[in-house]
Amino acid sequence: MAEAQNIPVGSTTAGAVAVAAESTVATRMSAPPSFDVADFPVPHGREEEWRFTPLERLRGLHDGTAVATDEGLKVEVQVPEGVTVETVGRDDARLGKAGTPVDRIAAQAYSAFEKAGVITVPKETVLTEPIRIAVHGEGGTAFAHQVVELGAFAEAVVVIDHTGDAVLAANVDYVLGDGAKLTVVSVQDWDDKAVHVAQHNALIGRDASFKSVVVTFGGDVVRLHPRVTYAGTGGEAELFGLYFTDAGQHQEHRLLVDHNVPHCKSNVVYKGALQGDSAHAVWIGDVLIEAKAEGTDTYEMNRNLVLTDGARVDSVPNLEIETGEIVGAGHASATGRFDDEQLFYLMARGIPADEARRLVVRGFFAELVQQIGVEDIEARLLEKIEAELEATV
Repeated sequence: MAEAQNIPVGSTTAGAVAVAAESTVATRMSAPPSFDVADFPVPHGREEEWRFTPLERLRGLHDGTAVATDEGLKVEVQVPEGVTVETVGRDDARLGKAGTPVDRIAAQAYSAFEKAGVITVPKETVLTEPIRIAVHGEGGTAFAHQVVELGAFAEAVVVIDHTGDAVLAANVDYVLGDGAKLTVVSVQDWDDKAVHVAQHNALIGRDASFKSVVVTFGGDVVRLHPRVTYAGTGGEAELFGLYFTDAGQHQEHRLLVDHNVPHCKSNVVYKGALQGDSAHAVWIGDVLIEAKAEGTDTYEMNRNLVLTDGARVDSVPNLEIETGEIVGAGHASATGRFDDEQLFYLMARGIPADEARRLVVRGFFAELVQQIGVEDIEARLLEKIEAELEATV
């Protein structure tokens, strides 16, 4: 699998795979963020930020015709002792603190929700059990807002598990106090007809550490927009992603890491596998190093493994640097089929071809599954990967 590093764009293409890795509009030229839906025109698919997204399958989330229904969502929250769970109104000052909507759907979600959930981990609290948020769609349309806030030097793991059938637009905010450590595992295991569009905002305090693991399997259309900004020096962000795109599915992950303060780090690794006709995965990785962000150390990588004909990957890494006083910055993007040498090596040692293919895919995803750190979720995802592979070979 060929790879391009430390250059504005890079990609390879294999077989029936179409890969786009051309430079996009610079992040400085993007539409300014806003909480007001009216500040964003209705997209038509020709805009840079929408050109890969099948707008006709968004069920009205992009043009304002989607209306919340009574069947929306069932949300269950389980928290360890000492954690506060609140349901608040739109006027709560903690809402929107981590980030502002950057597209029309995120602004629509912010304008349309009635109640928001706020989970607070007090300062210096170290949780030994994860916070679990189960989001189950019951066939309707919903707009949602969730805040997870950690006080100074608190440590927590949050698992957000999406299942069922829904049309969902949401904003999720993570606010980390100084020295806090937060790991978030977001699982998209929707039914086949679900549509899920969400913006994830992380605001990282001084010397705080944030790790995000996004896992996407289900849904008709899933479009996630993780964003990271820093509130103080010494912050670190790790963004990991794993997706398995089946026939007809559209899975899109659009990331932005904004290095807006000095001496912070970020590392992005997303991996995907695709199979089936019209399976479409999109990965956009934007990293902005502002002029004041001296001492930045950042790297991003996207790799895709195409299992069958008829699948398409669009992988676009972007790196925008406004200062030369940095520790390091680079990116890589690669897409390809199975490595014939790996398969030959395994088969030469008596491993049947089907099992050899499974081993290659398991190894491809192994490092990301291990980043989850929650045993039952890891086991479930490995089972899910195995089930997907059974349908392939």
